[in-house]
Amino acid sequence: MKSYLKDKIIVITGASSGIGKALAYIGISSGAKVAVCARNIDKLQDAFSDTETKSLLLYKADVAEEKDCESFVQAVMKEWGSIDILINNAGMSMRAMFDELDIKVLKELMDVNFWGMVYMTKFALPFIKKSKGTIAGISSIAGYRGLPARTGYSSSKFAMQGFLESLRTELLHTGVNVMWASPGFTASNIRNVALGANGNAQKETPLAEDKLMSAETCAGIIYDGIQQRKRTLVMTTQGKATVFLNKLFPGFMDKMVFNHFAKEAGSPLKKGN
Repeated sequence: MKSYLKDKIIVITGASSGIGKALAYIGISSGAKVAVCARNIDKLQDAFSDTETKSLLLYKADVAEEKDCESFVQAVMKEWGSIDILINNAGMSMRAMFDELDIKVLKELMDVNFWGMVYMTKFALPFIKKSKGTIAGISSIAGYRGLPARTGYSSSKFAMQGFLESLRTELLHTGVNVMWASPGFTASNIRNVALGANGNAQKETPLAEDKLMSAETCAGIIYDGIQQRKRTLVMTTQGKATVFLNKLFPGFMDKMVFNHFAKEAGSPLKKGN
């Protein structure tokens, strides 16, 4: 239970699985009203099939579509008349070498990971300013340190963080808090649906998902950060070390990051590529 969330109105994108789903369940169990969206309404309904409450709003929306984002925000306002917290969680990943990549993959990741956040924030902002609430983006360590074979993913997260930092500064004297959270590797479905070089889902993960931080633990840390009105939130020892060392020793980290990802199962990285 997060008592801070009681009676808050929370909007979460990309909530049919993983961190988004965990964020929604914590919100509901804490007495908040929670609106969630996903592109696939069937998966979204399945994710919350055991939850029957007037405090939950399910909505079909593709955040890459500006009109869908506007309609989602309008639906929340019609239902509850306010927004306290917007969590831009919807996201996609990819794994492929750039020289083998169909450029449409980068565009798709930017449309979802970056533009989806921009659209949602634009339409929700007037209401969050009234409530003096929080706008949060779920970023990644890839937003601090470019990761090989993930050019589209890293680009979208760097863009997210730049946008949110600019917006935070603009809103400095409005009472609105703007935060991004950067989980380390977290157990979720994002790697199973990561796009390959041709844009098709890989349908497998190179990581041992059962050894990663759980989505529920990650969601709890995010809500703690929102309560404390933090600016940024970097999770896991590995993530914090990566961000710190990359500032001090970027050349060294190029080699360390390459070697780390070259060891992944099925890694596309090859020396001399």
